[in-house]
Amino acid sequence: MRIVFANRYFYPDQSATSRMVSSMAFALAQRGFDVTALAGRSLHNRQDTLLPAEETISGVRVCRLTTSRFGRQSVVGRSIDYLSFHALALWWLLRNVSKNDVAVICTDPPFLSVSSAIALKLRGARMINWIMDLFPETAIELGYMRRRRSLGRLAKAIRDWSIRKSALIICPTKTMADYMIEQALPQERIAVQYHWSNEDEIYPVDPEHNGLRQEWGLGEDFVVGYSGNFGRAHEFTTIIETAELLKDRRDIRFLLIGSGHQHAAVQEAVRERGLRNVIFKPLQPAERLAESLGAADVHLVSLLPRLEHCILPSKIYGILAAGRPTIFIGDNDGEVARILASGACGKTIAIGDAEQLALTIRELKGSPIRRSDMGAAARHLVETAYSRHAAIEAWCTLFEQLRERAPAPSHDEMQRQFS
Repeated sequence: MRIVFANRYFYPDQSATSRMVSSMAFALAQRGFDVTALAGRSLHNRQDTLLPAEETISGVRVCRLTTSRFGRQSVVGRSIDYLSFHALALWWLLRNVSKNDVAVICTDPPFLSVSSAIALKLRGARMINWIMDLFPETAIELGYMRRRRSLGRLAKAIRDWSIRKSALIICPTKTMADYMIEQALPQERIAVQYHWSNEDEIYPVDPEHNGLRQEWGLGEDFVVGYSGNFGRAHEFTTIIETAELLKDRRDIRFLLIGSGHQHAAVQEAVRERGLRNVIFKPLQPAERLAESLGAADVHLVSLLPRLEHCILPSKIYGILAAGRPTIFIGDNDGEVARILASGACGKTIAIGDAEQLALTIRELKGSPIRRSDMGAAARHLVETAYSRHAAIEAWCTLFEQLRERAPAPSHDEMQRQFS
């Protein structure tokens, strides 16, 4: 049995989906599984880089498709990139998969399960639908189909058709799984597999030993960090307004690391307000992630409440591994809020409440012992509840069952494996 992971990005790309897929693919290859990764040839934040069309990395055969590379800034260009990946992935699957293969289809690009289901059905292979972001619901909630509701309903119907063709549907949160069950999708094939962090790759780094903190001139300032995608699903106005409230505090700085759709707008807002307490840095390579996440004393994570059933900001797991407290800007009953509450490693602030966010930052700055306790609790949480080792064991058990051609596990059995 061969396992094929299909996702638009794969290592060395450092986007959230790439890190999840690459981490699992490498682990399974180390356990003796025959693993292939199907991806594109570009990096999510650098369209000028063209990766090899085929290579083997840590035992994983990586096949990369030469798709269009318009990038993430234009909706039209991004759509063309999506379509070209769909077409080439469909052709590759038709030519390369066989009856005994299991294809793990991810959700970048959106609706990849639709084109993949056609190819896999024709080739007699089995499909696992690993949902990381839920489409078209995300686009609908963000208002992109407000005037084309019939198109949204059609997109959901096509997506649901492909999901029903899956042997298993893996969701990253219970909120998402419950939503899908409410949509009359097959409950017996839906299971929750929480995301994780590689606790050996990301670990706590003391500020005085942090090379990046020194390179970036952060000194002994109290650093409030944001690291990851500046996407449409995230809210930045509260962060900017908080930075403005704290602009006279020379001992507090905001460190924003990453790129994405809203990055330029956030930079422009910072310039317009003359906020010298905000600095921007690019995403760092994997070997410096521990330092990058450790450069902040406390991290910010945000998500629009209406997207709770669609998206999980997986950056939270890296922050936990880095041993840093988190302030979540979003729904007090959301997934991230529940994680922080369960582990006593952060706080939740409502979107728009810049005054409360500023107060919380000042309180944490003045409470080093409390910060240390929250950071230790965060690290403990990732080692016990969201570890890479536990996730690998769960996936290995699943694939062993499939390799032995055992009947599909029941809903209760899957939940036990992924708990």
